[in-house]
Amino acid sequence: MNSIRKRRNGYALLFAASICLAVWLGAAFMLEAAVFVFGVISAISLILLVRQCCLLYYAILICDNRILAVPSALISTSDCHMKKNTVETVVSTFGILIGSEIYRWGLNGVHGVRLHATQIDQKRIYLTFGDAARTIRVELLHGMTEKQEVLDTSQKLLYETGIKADIIGW
Repeated sequence: MNSIRKRRNGYALLFAASICLAVWLGAAFMLEAAVFVFGVISAISLILLVRQCCLLYYAILICDNRILAVPSALISTSDCHMKKNTVETVVSTFGILIGSEIYRWGLNGVHGVRLHATQIDQKRIYLTFGDAARTIRVELLHGMTEKQEVLDTSQKLLYETGIKADIIGW
């Protein structure tokens, strides 16, 4: 989440600097071409700033409603791409935050991205989510050693997401 916040602050700084330069060049030198260029840069940085603010909002929403937080994740997609992330991963009612990537589910009704299945074994939690076009499977090292912790996490997943976790090997 810190990388999203840093990017947002960078876009805000770029936006403020480009606005100031456009106003200063327009007032002091009357250079229409320079004002136009900095105006375009200001518009692009405003769009990037708004987009980053939305991402930060969703990241805060996911972190505030966390079900589980783990140190690393292995992501595989339906077209066999695999990616390993060793940054903190947060699973929430609204989606999953892996580093600075946000995967949201449950937004667009029946046809949107949904959490499909959850499995918990002795070392990992497997989350499968997606829509009709793309499915993503995430493996999370959970570090739970007690069966009661697993049952509590399973119950919390059921309560928060409506998906019953399959408990394997406990």
